[in-house]
Amino acid sequence: MKNSAIHITSEIGKLKTVILKRPNHEVENITPDTMERLLFDDIPYLPIAQEEHDDFANTLRANGTEVLYMEQLAAQSLADEKVKNQFLDQMLKESGHTKGSVYEALKDYLLDLNDQDMVDKIIAGVRKNEVDVDLKSLGELAEDADDPFLMDPMPNTYFTRDPAAAIGNGLSINHMTFPARQRESLFMQYIINYHPRFKDQGIHVWRNRNHDSRIEGGDELVLSNHVLAIGVSQRTSAKAIEDIAHNLFKDSDFDTVLAIRIPHNHAMMHLDTVFTMINYDQFTVHPAILKDNGKLDVYVLTPDKNDEIKVEYHDDITSVLKKVLNQSEIDLIPTGNGDPIVAPREQWNDGSNTLAIAPGEVVTYNRNYVSNDLLRKHGILVHEIRSSELSRGRGGPRCMSMPIVREDI
Repeated sequence: MKNSAIHITSEIGKLKTVILKRPNHEVENITPDTMERLLFDDIPYLPIAQEEHDDFANTLRANGTEVLYMEQLAAQSLADEKVKNQFLDQMLKESGHTKGSVYEALKDYLLDLNDQDMVDKIIAGVRKNEVDVDLKSLGELAEDADDPFLMDPMPNTYFTRDPAAAIGNGLSINHMTFPARQRESLFMQYIINYHPRFKDQGIHVWRNRNHDSRIEGGDELVLSNHVLAIGVSQRTSAKAIEDIAHNLFKDSDFDTVLAIRIPHNHAMMHLDTVFTMINYDQFTVHPAILKDNGKLDVYVLTPDKNDEIKVEYHDDITSVLKKVLNQSEIDLIPTGNGDPIVAPREQWNDGSNTLAIAPGEVVTYNRNYVSNDLLRKHGILVHEIRSSELSRGRGGPRCMSMPIVREDI
């Protein structure tokens, strides 16, 4: 491996190191009134969600994966006082506070905490009654009078896949779609720049977070050491895909990007909620993304002369995958065995969102028993994890993990 800090050349190579985020008090700061704004359909019960997440982490460890925690890496990145102040200023700005009494009170309050407690509190959210501040502006007194928070919680942080995505020996640090999640990628920016494990490794950032066009890691799938698939989805735009493709073609070994268009809705928010790679020639697929004739819109991006990008349209995903992966056959395994009732139900609970930890070996939610049984019938080794509360966040094992090192295949 050229770079032991980040090295991802496939979706299926043996998983060596992964970044997780254990759910914490931010989940308890979701209310029925804020669920939609915070992108939740339900409120997980934290004690059980934590038990389930620990089960997930322990399953990975038992299979040889080193587990790192985002919240710990972030705190360890802020040891230098100048860096910590810079981070806080940026986080407060992105939380809507750049100057004035609230800004000063929040900064004093957060700086009074140790580094880990500060990171945990920023993620959990800061309530008005926790900070001694004299609210003076009209906005503070009237417009936001019913909002109990000075800094919103970040309950989606346990889905570490989305704020950043490892590609080859670098990563994208993503501009996320909705305000509820946009601050999350700031943590990864500071981890890469200032954590001892990463800061001097020469890690290439293929695309930073300072953009207007949106992209999220759930749409980014590394199919091989030269092929990347990205969903054109509710959360990722075509413009962002062209941008990252241009950077990869210029400075990496990646020479093909498949832009796969999926329905733009909450039920299928990312490509990995409807399509994941689980073996050299096997994929999960939610039947609802396929047209009546089994077709799917795929745009193949390759380098062209003068640093331009060539785009070719195809509607046969199987043929495209055979060609770019050099496989004679492709096995598309349908969520819920394609049943019109089972498939959408299990897809809603992330039946397609499998995390490959080795070729033909995956971690899935135990509640998707029809999909899991079908995977086994197709020769896949399935590790089931508990999922009653984690699944309420609308994300599965792949969503909850950011692989940063895999063995080459």
